[in-house]
Amino acid sequence: MSDHRLTSVRIDEQSLSPVSRDQEQERQVAVFDLLEQNSFTPAAGGDGPFDLVLSLVDGRLALDIEGPDYRHQFMLSLTALRRVIKDYFIVCESYYQAIRHATPHQIEALDMSRRALHNEGSSLLQTRLDGKVEVDQMTARRLFTLICALHRRG
Repeated sequence: MSDHRLTSVRIDEQSLSPVSRDQEQERQVAVFDLLEQNSFTPAAGGDGPFDLVLSLVDGRLALDIEGPDYRHQFMLSLTALRRVIKDYFIVCESYYQAIRHATPHQIEALDMSRRALHNEGSSLLQTRLDGKVEVDQMTARRLFTLICALHRRG
């Protein structure tokens, strides 16, 4: 019986750049949550569970997937995600600053914007993965967070 989920997720250290404490915590939470609950089914088949390594190769996202009888690398252009990622970074930075200095109303407005951009990025990611890997919305959200961690450097 096939087990269509991830049991390990690693981000290639050479693809990462130094980040703030808030960003590192967000990355760690995304990996933890992703491993706790996810749906991950490569279109080409193969039995899971799967291990995933994310990296940047020549400005493109590399997804190295390995399972008991499956091994494949997908390369995805980040062009379609760049605007959302850029906007997401801007809103996140404003949100982190607001937590320290703004009113609850301002923080809530920024949090709503941040969540909306995160949802948009997650939906775009699901579209980009179509025909390669099928993921549910929550898995796409957590993967989007990790892709943002990579894109900071790219």
